[in-house]
Amino acid sequence: MVAGGTVKVSVEAALAVMTRYDYYRVMKSVGIAELKAKLSENLGKVRRGETITVLDRRSPVALIVPYRGGSEPLRVRQAAGKRRLASIPLPPSIRKKQDVVDLLLEDRARR
Repeated sequence: MVAGGTVKVSVEAALAVMTRYDYYRVMKSVGIAELKAKLSENLGKVRRGETITVLDRRSPVALIVPYRGGSEPLRVRQAAGKRRLASIPLPPSIRKKQDVVDLLLEDRARR
């Protein structure tokens, strides 16, 4: 302690406190429901440089950070070994001789 009641702090300690303070002040936390409800607003904040922590029941699950890529746009790649939905055959249809409404009424009568 220095005369006059002030505390002398090293530059490193002051920088650590400031960095920690700025980290908590700038980083915004948002729950999943709020993120879904205000997605455009939150993405606008990310575009302006903010980082958003996504919380699930007060527990962090994701971090949304600004994209800092080069001039090359993002590419969406096809998953390896995956077939297109249109190429997957449909299962055979089930043909029943009994009316569905009769089955429903019979089930309700048993209850």
